[in-house]
Amino acid sequence: MYSLLRKAIFTLEPENAHDLTIKTLKLMGNSPFNPIIKNLLINSPKGHEKTVMGIKFKNPIGLAAGADKNAEAIDGFGALGFGFIEVGTVTPLAQEGNPKPRQFRLPEVEGIINRNGFNNNGIDYLIENVKKAKYDGVIGINIGKNKVTPIEKGKDDYIYCLNKAYNYADYITVNISSPNTPDLRQLQYGDALEDLLKSIKARQKVLAEHYNKYVPIAVKIAPDLSEAEVIQIADTLQRNNIDGVIATNTTISRETVQGLKNSQEIGGLSGKPLQQKSTEIIARLHQELKGRIPIIGSGGIDGIENAKQKIDAGAELLQIYSGLIYHGPALVKELLKSIR
Repeated sequence: MYSLLRKAIFTLEPENAHDLTIKTLKLMGNSPFNPIIKNLLINSPKGHEKTVMGIKFKNPIGLAAGADKNAEAIDGFGALGFGFIEVGTVTPLAQEGNPKPRQFRLPEVEGIINRNGFNNNGIDYLIENVKKAKYDGVIGINIGKNKVTPIEKGKDDYIYCLNKAYNYADYITVNISSPNTPDLRQLQYGDALEDLLKSIKARQKVLAEHYNKYVPIAVKIAPDLSEAEVIQIADTLQRNNIDGVIATNTTISRETVQGLKNSQEIGGLSGKPLQQKSTEIIARLHQELKGRIPIIGSGGIDGIENAKQKIDAGAELLQIYSGLIYHGPALVKELLKSIR
């Protein structure tokens, strides 16, 4: 059924299709018939519980950040069977993002390129939506910096969002790996990463005492890292007692899509072309971390086989987004039946 629906959706410009999907899921989530809709249309199995970062997840399959930037459709996405939903990336101030068009499909390889640039309605808007959600799974809030904030002051934006999100998130992700905000990826390296993580952990301690609860901090990294960079990042994460790491964000490489229409568009590439690269980063991270920091695997998951490859490489939880666009809710159901 979804293959027919996808044909109709793909006649729309990608961002328009995304906006329509969010509106539909928002309506579905707010409907008093939500449980009935879930059983009739989705009928997802419950999946297997797993405790990661000290949090009990009802199953290990999550929605990656970027799908629901403003937390407008949490209950709708929740009806699809996800064990956790990560909303955002959100910034202190609302921002329009980069000029349109900024999303491009590569259907031959089930890929997507985006250069959205953290378009969102700001942290206050997102938090109000999180407060209204009835979803009974885990909610992560993915935070970033505004484009207008100089990179040397980027830490201030993360701390601002951390303060706002702490009491309403089950975990918080620090996004320092989007390729679509100028210079953002500089925060993944050396002294910049050390300073950012030290500051975030110090603030986390204050907030934990204030709210009398501990909200884990995860860091989302890029796939475009050398082996030396992965080793350095792993060392910094451990030294600062970071609670989790998400591997990976989108890639700026076009090695796997050369010659395809839209392949030279600027932005981050996600979907099937990212599968191998993200799995390799997971495996290398796992070698360094040795289970001391849990890894959430993301990047090109479109079926049981490559989902299990990420688990085998060292991921404890999985996130999907592009795969959901190409395969629909059946992908969630398929993964829930097989991934523990």
